[in-house]
Amino acid sequence: MYLPDDLYRAVKDREMPASELLQRAVRSELHRQELLEETDRYLEELVATVGEPSPAVVQRAEALSRRIRRRSSPSAAS
Repeated sequence: MYLPDDLYRAVKDREMPASELLQRAVRSELHRQELLEETDRYLEELVATVGEPSPAVVQRAEALSRRIRRRSSPSAAS
């Protein structure tokens, strides 16, 4: 794997284990992608079982999502 010189220097200056960090980052990204693929499969099965959501349901879900994001944003805590 390649790590740009500036990142490599920053890691070494802090005496961090570059190889271990890179391995953890790659594992984490692979796991994230697997979860996204699993979510896509689940949603496809759900749509096949119950059908596409109505525009009203989609609009309600988007409104709830916006409220949740606002509540969890750092600026909402201040």
